[in-house]
Amino acid sequence: MSIARIVEISSASDTSFEDAIEKGVARASKTLRNVKSAWIKEQEVQVEGEKIVAYKVVLKVTFVLEETA
Repeated sequence: MSIARIVEISSASDTSFEDAIEKGVARASKTLRNVKSAWIKEQEVQVEGEKIVAYKVVLKVTFVLEETA
């Protein structure tokens, strides 16, 4: 039987939501082992004047806990 845990992280990008997601998952994978999935909880853009200057996402990242003896 496997047990999973979910953590919430935020990530941002100057170019797109997709880039923010990819950066968030890549960073989570450096710290967490056995990352299995992620889903987007929130999306937000930061606007200055009439221009979007940042794309932000809040992700729920699922990883499977390792078995212990």
